Amino acid sequence: MRRPWLLVTLIALVYALAVVFTQGGPLALVTLGTRFSDGDPQTDTGAEGYDGQFVYAIARDPNDAARFLDVPAYRYQRILLPALGGALALRQTDALPWALLAINLAALAAGTWALEQLLSHYGASRWYALGYGLALGTLGAVRLTLPEPLAYALALGGLLLAVRGRLLPAALLFALAALAKETTLVLAAAVGLSLLWQRRWREAVVFGAVALLPFAVWQALLSARLGAAGVGAGGALATSFEIIPFAGVIRILTEGGLTVFVVLGAILLPFVLLPTVWGLLAGWRALRRGNTGLTTWLLLISAGVMAFIPFSTYREPLGILRFIVGLQIAVVLFAAQTRHRRALLYSTLWALTLLVLVASDLGGGPG
Repeated sequence: MRRPWLLVTLIALVYALAVVFTQGGPLALVTLGTRFSDGDPQTDTGAEGYDGQFVYAIARDPNDAARFLDVPAYRYQRILLPALGGALALRQTDALPWALLAINLAALAAGTWALEQLLSHYGASRWYALGYGLALGTLGAVRLTLPEPLAYALALGGLLLAVRGRLLPAALLFALAALAKETTLVLAAAVGLSLLWQRRWREAVVFGAVALLPFAVWQALLSARLGAAGVGAGGALATSFEIIPFAGVIRILTEGGLTVFVVLGAILLPFVLLPTVWGLLAGWRALRRGNTGLTTWLLLISAGVMAFIPFSTYREPLGILRFIVGLQIAVVLFAAQTRHRRALLYSTLWALTLLVLVASDLGGGPG
């Protein structure tokens, strides 16, 4: 087993099949909740399920999925995975969970492979890609039928092409990534800012236009049809982005109490807050020393965004551990480029985040 991408993909496949055979069939992968599957999202009764059910609902019937969604425009903006899943399943409902699983397994393999190539480009061992491939936000997202594996595989492909100087195809991959999940635009912004810093004005404008235009057009279409654009802080019960840095973390204490703060802190401190603070400090020091390359901008922007994440995302373990995939990529690539072995070793600990999902499955599944 010489390839991390192959190891990661096999583990994801075994995990997904274990869920299928122990939790009642392939629909366990999409975590349906009766509150939404019954087409009455406004009711307060019934099981809530998890976000994979919205991917499934759109893939099953893209024209009539709104009544099965908590915030339709927000869910529809992540159209790429359900569109591909529906096409691969030939609109056969029974085949749909398997089609979505197959796409995400391929995306997990491709994303891990692309990260391996980037690590090799910067002279680091490809095995540091395991921290990305085994994390909750990627491997766990395969099990949960979420868009992260596809979105970040496309974004990593865009980064790989960008460092090789192929900016136009890189922008096209970022455009697709944004239609899978909008958070990948943070990584695209780092590429654009790097080009601007180098005063490559024309390339920056073309890159930005190609990467952003499809997403902007899709948002306009959503606004026209659903009465609202999809861009926002989240689905039902989501709070807005914070203005004060790390206010989302502080509100866990002030609104949830000390016990909740300590319990969530056991997840947030090692996997979210320490990498974020390290990223801000290391990125700023690199910038002051004249290291203005792509990995520096990736780290600064990805870590900077984390300071303003909504309280509703910080308070949900699965939500915040899915959100940090971009930060994971930025930390790994910056550490590889600067030969920071300690940070590379630390990045492998993100594989432990998968245990949050394993514990959830053992306790009856996310919901």
